[in-house]
Formats: sequence, structure tokens, C-alpha cells
Amino acid sequence: MKILYLECNMGAAGDMLMSALLELCDDPDYSLRRLNSLGIPSVKISAEKSMKCGITGTHTTVNIGGETEDFQLQTHKHTHEHNHTHEHTHKHTENHSHSHNNLHSIEHSIAFLNISQEVRDNALNVYKILAEAESYVHNTTVDKIHFHEVGELDAIADIVGVCTLLDEIKPDKIFASPVNVGSGQVHCAHGILPVPAPATARILQGVPVYGNDIKGELCTPTGAALLKYFVSEFIPLPQMSISKVGYGMGFKDFESANCVRAILGETADITDNITELVCNIDDMTPEHISFAVELLFEQGALDVFTTPIYMKKNRSAVKLSCICKNAQKEEMIKLLFRHTSTFGIREYDCKRYILNREIKSVSIPLGDIHIKTGQGYGVKKSKFEYEDIAEIAKREDMPIEKVLKVLSEVDFLDKEL
Repeated sequence: MKILYLECNMGAAGDMLMSALLELCDDPDYSLRRLNSLGIPSVKISAEKSMKCGITGTHTTVNIGGETEDFQLQTHKHTHEHNHTHEHTHKHTENHSHSHNNLHSIEHSIAFLNISQEVRDNALNVYKILAEAESYVHNTTVDKIHFHEVGELDAIADIVGVCTLLDEIKPDKIFASPVNVGSGQVHCAHGILPVPAPATARILQGVPVYGNDIKGELCTPTGAALLKYFVSEFIPLPQMSISKVGYGMGFKDFESANCVRAILGETADITDNITELVCNIDDMTPEHISFAVELLFEQGALDVFTTPIYMKKNRSAVKLSCICKNAQKEEMIKLLFRHTSTFGIREYDCKRYILNREIKSVSIPLGDIHIKTGQGYGVKKSKFEYEDIAEIAKREDMPIEKVLKVLSEVDFLDKEL
């Protein structure tokens, strides 16, 4: 299985992630030309070699209407002191001065780019993470949020660029190290804020972070949102056979190499650690238990199920089990206490063995349908998604058994499953 590991010992920013991923591509020059053909207005992305602490990597620059982000950073250094990128600077170009974009305008801009639907969806989902964080910090709704810094064209270029390069590299799983957020204060459109900035801190909830004696903002909101969306788990470097290493360089120099390191490699099979939360309930109706189960699933539980049991005095009861990732544990515990009658929850640490999963869409005479495949541990299996089968049965007014019969007669051997 292809694994991508992001080492964030000096935080993360959108351009640093894009630079590191560019070095992992088979033909970085071609990939750079592809980024410049996406159709972002007035934007040109350039890449050059950069050295930090004796390590050579790539530094990408977003040029907007003839003015680069690094030039802007240097020009306004006396009022905007930052560690990495453009993301907390104000643009002073003729056609793009102090642009304040809302989520709707950003969705409109991304809708017309020369990218696949999957890349478009990923980019919009990253912006939704940013919008949720900004709306929480400013105590307003998502539709009223204006992206003062991260809504600029250079941030759109970073987000869409990272999504595009990940689509090209196609890792099966993305992991990352705990994130160094820096320390001190940062200047932005709202004034002087603590590090990590409030929106960044909101995004990184549930993510292992730390600070050190480096003063300034090491992890930007855009970098945080990209990590939060794409990274499956924040762990030490997993066991893997390394095939490529990419270094994405930041703008400033420190005693430590200011870069994100991206490591691409192969691992045969997957295991991870999960948490099982269990409680016994003998005083809730089935409807109320069902409501709690739905909420747990909506908040990202891996699985939730009930088991009929008998408690003391032979009373009928239900054992409610919630399986979740370790980082979700605290949130799931809060939901269980809030939406069930239990006074206590048991916790079990579990090791999970996982098949490498992939979902693809194929066309059949009755329409498109998704097939989930799993591979690993010497096994390969596939199945049709039940929701798609049920939707076809409703749309065509057919019994599910007949839909399954049609599927069994279709040749999928040439569908590249």
C-alpha cells in the first residue's frame, strides 16, 4: 500500500505542502505546468530550489498579476512579521486590493477551474473546514464569514494545488507527525493574536500539537485545514519502505530547517489502534437509543451497535458499543453521556487490522454504481454499495433481488477495479 507521511516539525503552510508534494511527482516540471493550467485568474506558480540548514528542497511562489507573495511579505515586514507564507498578509495589487471573499464566491471561483470533480470537492471541503473555524471564532454563521487572508487567490492556488498534486500522487493513506505550531504572537487583519491563531487552534482540535522556543506562527490556517482534511492519523513515522522524499521550504530562516518533509513509501498491510467505548442501558426506549446511535455515526464513529443483555435481577437491557479513532474518544464520551442515560462508560484499547479500501464508480445498464474493494493480508474482495442498489431499486421500481441479478450478469473485468 502506498503511504504518504508528512513531517510537520516546523509546522505546515499551504505553499510548503505544495512544494513538498511537487518533489514527489514523477515529473515535477510537468506537474508545475499542470498547476499553471488550472485557470486561476492572474495566477502563475513558480518553483525554485531552496536550501535550509544544508538541506535542498523546493520553494514555490504564487505570482498574482506580476507581484509575488514573497515580495509582499518583504514589503510589509515592518507590520506583518510571519514565519512562512502569504496567508496573513494584505494584498496591495491594483486589481486585488484587500479582497474579502465569502464561501459562496470561493465556491464559484473553484467551480470554473480546470480540475476533476474529486479535486474540486476536496478543495471545497478544505474551505468548509476553514469557514467553520472562522465562524466559530467570530461567533457568526458560515454564510456570513469573509476570508480576509485565506480567501485570496494565492491561498486558493495553494489549496487547489495541494489537492491536485495529491490526486496525481494518489497515496492510499496519509499520515502526519504531531504539528509544531510555534509560539508568541502573530499580526493579522484583526490585530495581534496569540499563536496558534484562534482559527488555527479551532481547526487543530483533536490533533496532537506542540510549541517550542521558535517565535511566530509555524502552522497557518490553510496548512491546518489541509492536514485536518487529508490526514488519517497523526503518529510517528510508520514502518514503511521509502521510495521518495520531498522537502517543501518555507520563506524564513531559522536554526532548524524550515520545511515540511513528505515521505512516500510502501507498506504491505495496515493496522491501527482504536478505542471501544461501552455502556449498559436498562432505562431508555429503543427510539431514544436509536437517536443516540445516529448522532454517534454523524460525528464520525467507525461503528456503533447494540447487544441485548440481562443485568442484575435479570432485567433486560442493552449494551451500547461505540468504536472510534483514538483522537475522537473524548468527543464520543461527551455524546454518550449527553444523549444516553448511562452514568459510566468503559474504555477498551484495540488493535485493528484493515484491508486497504478503495471505492470506484462503474456504469451499468441501470445507471452508475459504486463498488468498494479491499486488499491486503493476501486477500482481495469487493462488494456493491447497498445504498446504490437500493436507490436503483426505488428508481426503477424493481425488487432488490432483480437488481442484484442484473449486476451478476455484468462483466466488470475490464472496469479497472
